Amino acid sequence: MALFDLPLPELERYLPALDEPDDLDAFWAATLAQARTHPLALRREPVAAGLRLIDVEDLTFPGFAGDPVRAWVTRPAGSADDGSALPVVVEMVGYGGGRGRPHEHLAWAAAGYVHVLVDSRGQGSGWGTGGDTPDPHGSGPATAGVMTRGVLDPATYYYRRLVTDGVRAVDAARALPGVDPAQVVVAGISQGGGLALAVAGLSEGLAAVMPDVPFLCHFPRAFAITDDDPYGEVVRYLSVHRDREAQVMRTLSYVDGVHLGRRATAPALFSVALRDTVCPPSTVFAAHNHYGSLAATRPERAMEVYAYNRHEGGQTVQLEVQLRWLAGVLGR
Repeated sequence: MALFDLPLPELERYLPALDEPDDLDAFWAATLAQARTHPLALRREPVAAGLRLIDVEDLTFPGFAGDPVRAWVTRPAGSADDGSALPVVVEMVGYGGGRGRPHEHLAWAAAGYVHVLVDSRGQGSGWGTGGDTPDPHGSGPATAGVMTRGVLDPATYYYRRLVTDGVRAVDAARALPGVDPAQVVVAGISQGGGLALAVAGLSEGLAAVMPDVPFLCHFPRAFAITDDDPYGEVVRYLSVHRDREAQVMRTLSYVDGVHLGRRATAPALFSVALRDTVCPPSTVFAAHNHYGSLAATRPERAMEVYAYNRHEGGQTVQLEVQLRWLAGVLGR
């Protein structure tokens, strides 16, 4: 794939005008207040995963509407009961995937963190080794995938539920034993990166944010320059429901990572791939360049650029960058 988006110097300056809904803050305040009426009754079940140096728990916590959401918790062995107060990385999963198996994601626990890998409701059958969280809520007419489920109204939209699950995952992480509640980090790749930005804008007191090649950002630009899914799901939907564009774009504006990321207060490390047609570079830079702009004191932000990669981005190279960066941010 050749370079197809703006040149890098223009991307670094790209600051598009935004069309936020006037009631964005009120919408999310009401959504999260409703979710938090359900008691944070965590169910923690130890898992015999065959890992001698890492403890594993199968965590269930209440997400949107109190629906049960599953997650894997991994941590250094014995740290839940030895008086430790470890930082915790809450990670959201990419589009179509689920939490998989606990032994697939050990780097953060091996580095001395508690790691909470959050399942994605109604997903988990597109790649990887599966998910365990259903989405019990209905939807109107939709294309294949989740992008257009309930898309005619922000109240019924699928990503209202998934973003809420992410915020409640942060609440759950803070309630775990052996966790420092002042050192909660959110992270994710692709869909997980877009969710990390949304959660960063809706959760108070986070220590850091690490969105990699984030999806769910700057929808108008994405629809204009890429045909790839998942953005392509919305394009196909509108090719049939030709009179619903205004409704769809209004709904998407409530979950746009650019809009919600403006409200974030934690330092952030982004990554972008310049040949990425799934999450085009200009959509990622829009999120980065607007990030934290509504905070009383704007947080530091950095961008790792992978000039020759597509949507795979930096992969394990980026993980090395994150490990070093986060250790510096947290003073470890």
